[in-house]
Amino acid sequence: MSNESRPKHPAVDWMPEFKPMNVVKRHSLAMHPGDAWHLAHWYEKPREDPSVPEVYTYTDLLSYEPGEEVAFHTSTTARKWTLQVYRDGNVPALVHEARDLDGAFHATPARAYRDGCGWPVSHRWRLPADLGSGFYRVASRCVFEDGASFVQHHFFVVRPVDPAPKGRFLLILPTSTWLAYNDWGGANSYDGIDGDGADQFSPTLSTERPWTRGLLWLPPGAPRLCDPIKRPAWEAPRYPTKEWAFTNGFAQFFASAGWAQFDRHFVVWAEREGYAFDMITQTDLHYRPEILARYGTAVIVGHDEYWTKEMRDTVDAFVDAGGKMARFAGNFLWQVRLEAEGRRQVCYKARAHAEDPVRGTDRKELLSGAWEDPAIGRPGATTFGVNGLQGVYSSWGAFIPRASRGFTVYRPGHWAFDGTETHYGDVIGDEAGIFAYEVDGLDYTFRRGLPYPTGDDGAPPSIEILAMAPAVRVEEEHRGEGFRYYIGNGRQTSTTSAKPAGAGGESGERDPQRYGSGMVVSMTRGQGEVFTAGSCEWLTGLARGDFCTQQITRNVLDRFLGRLTR
Repeated sequence: MSNESRPKHPAVDWMPEFKPMNVVKRHSLAMHPGDAWHLAHWYEKPREDPSVPEVYTYTDLLSYEPGEEVAFHTSTTARKWTLQVYRDGNVPALVHEARDLDGAFHATPARAYRDGCGWPVSHRWRLPADLGSGFYRVASRCVFEDGASFVQHHFFVVRPVDPAPKGRFLLILPTSTWLAYNDWGGANSYDGIDGDGADQFSPTLSTERPWTRGLLWLPPGAPRLCDPIKRPAWEAPRYPTKEWAFTNGFAQFFASAGWAQFDRHFVVWAEREGYAFDMITQTDLHYRPEILARYGTAVIVGHDEYWTKEMRDTVDAFVDAGGKMARFAGNFLWQVRLEAEGRRQVCYKARAHAEDPVRGTDRKELLSGAWEDPAIGRPGATTFGVNGLQGVYSSWGAFIPRASRGFTVYRPGHWAFDGTETHYGDVIGDEAGIFAYEVDGLDYTFRRGLPYPTGDDGAPPSIEILAMAPAVRVEEEHRGEGFRYYIGNGRQTSTTSAKPAGAGGESGERDPQRYGSGMVVSMTRGQGEVFTAGSCEWLTGLARGDFCTQQITRNVLDRFLGRLTR
């Protein structure tokens, strides 16, 4: 993606990503006609071969306050290794480096994805008392005999401590979704080696393990899930991110979630635009609600599929009290639970009614299924104005392969469109591909050419639909020469088997909610206000310099920060 915005690196000599890295000797691999890597599950794990230098590191927590100590846990087959920590953003800055650390190997447990690695502490660093809030990337590196390096990335967030921030918004990183897609060691919330047959996703995931390659760092040009080409009729479905991941040794879910593919693009853009902001994780939102209460505006971007009840309670209370919430993100879908002070995340998804231990108990409202499941009955629209199961997929594979890739505008007079010169019926962001991958929408009806929520899906009446486009819950399978589908309309998944409230349908009946939408909405709640652009790929409009996407984002941030009065 050559036109995506990228940070400039005034001094790249200290960055391990600018040296030959993660390259091994060429080897042969048998391929069989029935193999299809986009349908198989493959994951990252250490080789644990003493003849091949490698290093993996994780931290004891996801976030810290300035002045606290970070404990790094490491296993390596190298004799010596180096650890670097740098604040990531528009201009990355090295803040800590430890060279020639003594290496020590520790085996990876068979269920590390669920129980954690349990490796001992390899290094400690006390954060400076004046270290600013932000995202800090951890790079662990060891050197091969030929001079190339093995490089692995981790991260932690520095929380803000200012009791009365002025002119700043709070960026909430959707780390529960990152964790759900992290299959390092064998499993995540989608696929894996869990269960009696070693072929199931894991309902419980641990933070005490490394992050799989691609969630925290990607090279320029890594593809996005929106297919850049509208495939002509009868061309076989393509999945460029799966192809690129397998070709280059990255996680098969690298494009689905994480800092590198989503949140980082917003941070780089916002810093260039001159916005001041602090940062927390979703775990902080869960356990430290007082942080959000200090701010007037909060923002969440990218892919925020997984939330706890406590996180939603905190956001609802914040908005009710007059807070402004901007969400440039998609796929608000699953309720999760955090355990062990946030070190474990639980989500049974479509298996919740059969397996979740809280089912049928006095904690049944914490069932780890879809928010729109009648057993939970808390549609996402009551918090953010849109519902996950009323949208889902567009613009990749056979999920509307020839979609517009943008939002069609229906209420151009809304303040969010100020300065865009947008007309009714215009499509915005299509060249940048902002309507793609996973999106959120509502059950709606048209009256005199304008869309209105029906409310049948629990949507509050204060929601105003500003722009929208079609979405689907499943791939439409067409018979074509050599066609192979990633999900298709016959393979039940954790999403297609989760039915929204009021969906009805009998056993064996075709899913009654095959079709949906993605929307841009505005709503009031209590004394506050919410704006949602319900697409994971809204950020591509910022990264690729799309005029309308940037102007709308500025309008929302400036209004919520009190810079605009309209």
